[in-house]
Amino acid sequence: MNKTYLLKKIHMSPPQVLSITFLVAIFLGAILLYLPVSTTAPISFLDALFTATSATTVTGLAVLSTGNDFTLFGQTVIMVLMQIGGLGLMTFAVLIVMLLGKKIGLRGRILVQQSFNQYSLGGMIRLVRIILLFTFGIEAIAAAFLAVRWVPEYGWGFGLFTSAFHSVSAFNNAGFSLWDDSLSAYVGDPVVNIIITMLFITGGIGFTVLYDMWSAKEFRQLSLHSKIMLTGTLAVNLFAMLFLFVSEYGNMETIGALPLGDKIWASYFQAVTPRTAGFNSIDIGSMETGSIVLISLLMFIGAGSASTGSGIKLTTFLVIILVTASYLNGKKEAVIFNRAIPSHLLERSLAIVFISMTAIFTGILILSYTESAPFEWIVFEAFSAFGTVGLSMGLTGDLSDIGKFVIMVLMFIGRVGPVTLAFALARQHREPIRHPKGDIFTG
Repeated sequence: MNKTYLLKKIHMSPPQVLSITFLVAIFLGAILLYLPVSTTAPISFLDALFTATSATTVTGLAVLSTGNDFTLFGQTVIMVLMQIGGLGLMTFAVLIVMLLGKKIGLRGRILVQQSFNQYSLGGMIRLVRIILLFTFGIEAIAAAFLAVRWVPEYGWGFGLFTSAFHSVSAFNNAGFSLWDDSLSAYVGDPVVNIIITMLFITGGIGFTVLYDMWSAKEFRQLSLHSKIMLTGTLAVNLFAMLFLFVSEYGNMETIGALPLGDKIWASYFQAVTPRTAGFNSIDIGSMETGSIVLISLLMFIGAGSASTGSGIKLTTFLVIILVTASYLNGKKEAVIFNRAIPSHLLERSLAIVFISMTAIFTGILILSYTESAPFEWIVFEAFSAFGTVGLSMGLTGDLSDIGKFVIMVLMFIGRVGPVTLAFALARQHREPIRHPKGDIFTG
């Protein structure tokens, strides 16, 4: 029995292939980060693996100082892992094949379809081309604007690299920063606030929405998904900003001591960043309990489908709200923008939420035994890891070895799980036998 025959006998579904490619990227990244050339001092392989997992899953949680413990080579490896994790390995595989002048086969197109959460195979390669051009273009433009701000402050070498690093980190919703206090030094800086937030909001909306916006001439021509994502993002961000502004207004350890203008900038930045971006401009650990609860919810909701972000996805959250509101109003179906929401979308959304909450609370349960930290910190860390956000109240650096492993698993599930689960649950499966229906008392 030769190797070719064995390979033909091995059959993996697209979700399995996507999961394995992420694991391979994480492991290879860990090896590179473990090399002496990557660090300023020797580190454990577990810390290298944690950093590689955090970068590839575009989370941003760090057990080491990105700016101090890693060399320029190590920081570059982290930046590449963030780019790969944000766009997906399938995207880069297609890029390599296209550069070699080869054609993309049916299986390759199916993998791309799965990675971008699409229902149709049509136009997949064109979509990948547009995504690559848009991504590298927007990152380059943003890096140039950030360089105007940081080159005069840090010089050409560090200024340009810092601009490129944060541009890639922001667009891919990774949250890694070369400063230990993230962007706290620029809490009231308009250039940094606008550029960084526009990057991760754009990356978090979803590539299909961006493509739809590029193709449509006006709002009414957008798809239902794009309309819901755009209006939902605006509504959630405005509500979160207002809530945090009121909640933290008198908190002297966060925005209380800042001028009014800086208060507004800080509230805006911290309102939009929990949707998987992971940057912070104020001390998260000093925020009010109500603010922490809201941020935890935002981290759980996450970004858009087929985006650089994670979480259960905003559309999943909105579908459940719309269907619940319709039920309470006595309506048989939920309608938005004159379109009814199919029942199978509700079933899939509920399944995603249930499985996600199961993963998070399992992680919280284990961490409550392994970590000597306030329960609030543990809950926040678990939500942050699953949502691949990267915000922390201060627990990450003190995690035990078991705790690091639990957080790594949550980061992996958060980045890969919701995507693969969505496709697995979307498949139509016909039962050979139909059973009589029975009533169950609920509520």
